[in-house]
Amino acid sequence: MADNKLPSGIDRVVGQRIRWRRKELKLTQEKLGELLGLTFQQVQKYEKGVNRVSAGRLFEMSTAMGVPITYFFDGAETFLDHQASQVAEDGGAIHAPVMTSEILDLIAAFQKIEDQSLRKSLLATVQAAATAFDGKQQSED
Repeated sequence: MADNKLPSGIDRVVGQRIRWRRKELKLTQEKLGELLGLTFQQVQKYEKGVNRVSAGRLFEMSTAMGVPITYFFDGAETFLDHQASQVAEDGGAIHAPVMTSEILDLIAAFQKIEDQSLRKSLLATVQAAATAFDGKQQSED
């Protein structure tokens, strides 16, 4: 039987969202820790999903970072869908989506583009490139 106190995939999603927001605000882990009365190591553990974030602590973070508490769960539904399909494909192995620094930079830059038609065009270009790459990968297998 699984220990409910162990971090789950959702804890990793919440941790990634904490990291993303902290970087958007240009805060170091140390500075966020100071705002919350934590060590930078504890912030680091939350961001990596190693430690679970309690409801009370998540509320404090949402207040300190100026976002609604639901912000930290954006993407959780996608993760659950992905997790269910991965478990079926991998015979029980669980994979969390990875938000690398490069992905976070891409998202931050994309959000700065105010022109909706340009955003749609860029998104279509990236999606076309991803589709072409995926097709190339499958044909090489």
